[in-house]
Amino acid sequence: MIAAAFDYHAPGSITEATALLAKLGEEAKVLSGGQSLIPLMKLRLASPRHLVDINGIPGLAFIREADGFLRIGALTRESELEESDLIRTRYPLLHDTCKVIADPLVRNLATLGGNLAHGDPANDHPATMLALGAEVVAAGPKGERRIPITSFFTGPFATALKPDEILVEIRVPIPQARSGGAYLKLERKPATRSGSASPASASQPSRPRGRRQPSRAPGQTTPPSSAPPSSPPRRPSPARISAGRSSTSGTWSEC
Repeated sequence: MIAAAFDYHAPGSITEATALLAKLGEEAKVLSGGQSLIPLMKLRLASPRHLVDINGIPGLAFIREADGFLRIGALTRESELEESDLIRTRYPLLHDTCKVIADPLVRNLATLGGNLAHGDPANDHPATMLALGAEVVAAGPKGERRIPITSFFTGPFATALKPDEILVEIRVPIPQARSGGAYLKLERKPATRSGSASPASASQPSRPRGRRQPSRAPGQTTPPSSAPPSSPPRRPSPARISAGRSSTSGTWSEC
């Protein structure tokens, strides 16, 4: 499908962007990576009258430690987090999370700020940021305010951001010595023809139902002539196999 008509705005500063949002109100949506908003618009599940593209605003993409926090600009791409040596060595929980978000094409465009501002409970970063005790910085016409991540999400697809505010920064407390973390993503996937599956079980070949295996005398290798030969056990189809790990997926899957 094709998105409904909308007016496109490309502000060059945070001040200009927040002034636009204050003027346009709830009929406007902020565009950063667009990996959630654009598909919703194409399906007509979202039809904003105005789209405010903040990608041209300088100074919103950075990764650094300062003032006791890991500070990440809202326009920082997932791929930049994934490739950052600072994130990989100092924040393994965040690094684990970035690696399992969608696919490389999405991670090249998707932003951390957009992921959080979207408020999707099925996204990866909300849980990670809650575990890390993060906070976000929102900018509006009246200045900036810091919002603890525990107060940021107010419901499914709902956040504490006001209609005239933009999420501009994410702050994670610098970890203490000898601390660490990990992120494990489990998801359901349809079985492939190669029989990918879950980690702990396998179906075994079984005798055909409704028939008893004919008895055999000691040393006898064939059924008695009075009984028809039994059919060999059926080989399980790939869809019934549920053991091992998928050869094409980095996540656990289930048939």
